[in-house]
Amino acid sequence: MTSQCGENIKISIFGESHGEEIGVIVEGLPAGKTIDIEKLEAFLARRAPGKNEYSTARKEADKPEIVSGMESGELSGETFKAVIRNTNKRSGDYDKLKYVPRPGHADVTARIKYGESVDLRGGGHFSGRLTAPLCIAGGICMQLLAELGIEIGAHASAIAGVQDDRFDPVKVNKSVLDSVKLAEFPVLNAEAGEKMREAIAAAKSDGDSVGGIIECAVIGLPIGLGGPMFAGLEGRIAQIVFGVPAVKGIEFGAGFEASEMRGSSHNDPFVVENDEIRTAGNNHGGILGGISSGMPLIFRAAVKPTPSIDKEQDSVDIKNKTAVKLTIGGRHDPCIIPRAVPCIEAAAAIAIYDAYMDYIKER
Repeated sequence: MTSQCGENIKISIFGESHGEEIGVIVEGLPAGKTIDIEKLEAFLARRAPGKNEYSTARKEADKPEIVSGMESGELSGETFKAVIRNTNKRSGDYDKLKYVPRPGHADVTARIKYGESVDLRGGGHFSGRLTAPLCIAGGICMQLLAELGIEIGAHASAIAGVQDDRFDPVKVNKSVLDSVKLAEFPVLNAEAGEKMREAIAAAKSDGDSVGGIIECAVIGLPIGLGGPMFAGLEGRIAQIVFGVPAVKGIEFGAGFEASEMRGSSHNDPFVVENDEIRTAGNNHGGILGGISSGMPLIFRAAVKPTPSIDKEQDSVDIKNKTAVKLTIGGRHDPCIIPRAVPCIEAAAAIAIYDAYMDYIKER
């Protein structure tokens, strides 16, 4: 079972949460480009498990092993392949769940679609663990984009209803994006971050979990990436963002708030700055007609609470067709937002770099 995306950069992600390894195959990467491996590993470390009290206790190094397509940090232009070994598995935690689906998980749909042989330990191929190889591909794309002056960054915009400051939709810059990436907890407002941690701790002590919103910004984009209708940049980004498990919604710019605004308030007036056409505001989130406008590209992704919780829940025994009570053991994040922030950056980077390759062909 693999999951694939991309038109110019073709990405295939394979493996299961409790298999021997997970990994990614990427076709279409440019030859001769140098990738900073230490920077890539630091990016992966931002989503790695077992580092603090608000993430799962499962500890994995998540160190990528480059199998092909790169030598001494230089891309060869051939098919790129990298794997990550799963070294800290406790598959026994899932023995009792073989015929009892976990509410909120893909257990029922996966078993019905793929049969009893499907590996659902730790979520199998449906697990958030598969975002580690996504981050390998995304981390490489981020470095390639940075060479072009395009930077990507994200933060926890909200957790359990606690709101962080939002990116300035017009003036967000590289300094702001870099600072939030270096923060121990990925927020712009430290006070809001502390309240978020308290909310996560409260849910954890109650055997529960919380969700939230991740806001992502892309700066340095030229006018012209994307296209109308099905070639729209929003759709290309959304497809990959929805590949991150637990994402349930996405909005660009003013998003759903635009539905409550008048056109006179929502429309962004055009201005000329340094002989370039820009907009005074950015309710459109950097995309007009599916095409990048040259303004910061801003979107937000809604992430549901982690479904694996310690509270007793109602489920069924699939084999016997009987009702059962279920309490999920094992090691789980009470909130996946902090670890999901780099995953959203990775998804955006893959979509943007893929669209940029079309942009270059069209020029």
